[in-house]
Amino acid sequence: MRELSLDQLRTLVAIIELGSFSAAARALHLAQPTVSLHISELEARLATPLIVRGGRRMTPTGAGEVLVARARRLLREAEEAIDLVKRHREGHVARVRLASSSGAMVHLLPQILEALGAELPNIDVQVTVGRSAELMDKLFVGDVDIALVATPQAAYPRLTVTPWRRTPMAAMLPANWEAPRLVTPQWLASRPLIFNEPTTHVHQQTMAWFAAAGLHPTGRIEIPHNEVTRRLVAAGYGAAILPFEHPSEALEGRLQLARLRPALTRQLGVAHRDATLLDEPTRRVLAMVWKFRELRGP
Repeated sequence: MRELSLDQLRTLVAIIELGSFSAAARALHLAQPTVSLHISELEARLATPLIVRGGRRMTPTGAGEVLVARARRLLREAEEAIDLVKRHREGHVARVRLASSSGAMVHLLPQILEALGAELPNIDVQVTVGRSAELMDKLFVGDVDIALVATPQAAYPRLTVTPWRRTPMAAMLPANWEAPRLVTPQWLASRPLIFNEPTTHVHQQTMAWFAAAGLHPTGRIEIPHNEVTRRLVAAGYGAAILPFEHPSEALEGRLQLARLRPALTRQLGVAHRDATLLDEPTRRVLAMVWKFRELRGP
C-alpha cells in the first residue's frame, strides 16, 4: 500500500467539518473534481468507504470517523513541523547542543548559560559535560554542535578549534599551610598532592611542570572533578594545581591561592564544524560564547 497523502487527508477533514464536497473545494481552493478524486483515491487505497453519501450533510462512516480523528492529529503535527523548521531557519526557535570540559564547567559555563537565556531565550541550549578528547569525538560524529575544550587537540577533518581563553594555573593550598608567595616545583613536590586524572590536560600540564624541574611526585589521590579537588584541599588533604577562574575558588577563605614559578597556564578552545556548515542558531550561540573570551587571574 502506498503511503497516505496529507493533501487527501486534509480534503477528507474539510468535507466532514464543512458538510459537503463543494464547501471543502471552496475552502481548500480546489476544483470540485479534485476533491472528489482525493476521496475516491483515499477510499480505494484503504478499501473501505469513508463518507456516508446521500444526505444533506456529509458524515463519516465508522472507518471514516477513526481516520478523521487521526488525520486531524497528523495535519496538526505536520503544520507544527513546518513552522518549527521555518523558525529554526530564522533562528527564533532551535536546539543547540553545547559541550564543555569539566574544567570550564564550574564558573564559565553557568555564566554563558545565563547570558544565553537572557539574550537568546528562544534557543534551547542542551549541555553535555565530559573530557575534552571525548567531546571532540562527539563533535566529529555530530552529537554536539559546539565544544569548549582544553587545547591542544588532535586534528579532525572539517572541525575548527580556535583559542578562546588563556587562564593562569594556581597552586591551591590548605588555608593553614605556611606557603611562599610564589610556589616552585621543589617546594610543592615535598607536600601531599591531589592530582587530576592522568587523561586530563590539567594532569599532563602539571606533571610536565614538575618534570621540567627534574621532579616526578606521586599524588595521594586522582580526582576528575576540580570542584571536588578544591574541597579536598580546603579539608587539608593536600595541595593541587588547578586553573584559576574566580575568587570564589578560595571557598570563603578555607584554602589559599598562590602563583606558580615558573608560571603555568591552561588554554581553552572553542571547537565547531566548518563555518559553512553551521546553521543560524548555532552561529548565534557561538557568537555569545566568543563574548567570554578573556583572561582572568589571581
